[in-house]
Amino acid sequence: MINRLLLVVARVAFGAKFARDGYDNLSNIDDMVGYADSVGVPFPNVLVPAASAMLLVGGVLLAVGLAPLLGVAGIAAFLLGVTPQMHDFWNMEGDQRDDEFDAFVRNASFVGAAAAFAVAIRERGEN
Repeated sequence: MINRLLLVVARVAFGAKFARDGYDNLSNIDDMVGYADSVGVPFPNVLVPAASAMLLVGGVLLAVGLAPLLGVAGIAAFLLGVTPQMHDFWNMEGDQRDDEFDAFVRNASFVGAAAAFAVAIRERGEN
């Protein structure tokens, strides 16, 4: 019972974080598109809203437990697609390199957490 409760609390917190990020991106879409364009993202007018919506929907699905495996897959797909493009620390120097490296590693840890959630969700049969 305690394992189930811990998984639900963690799932809600993790999903809510990404749902909020997706909402924030969509609320500031012009700024997000502009930034993505400035770092060379192709078709930012299409990809940024689509990726942000995927993050929002994935976070909600995970947080509310409605297709949580699909939700965590959406979050992981967002992170895997966005992280190398937006946090390319290997092309930076100085403090900017350090900041982007930290963001890259943070997102990599989120991918690891998403994988752990996927395993826990599958083991519990909560697809």
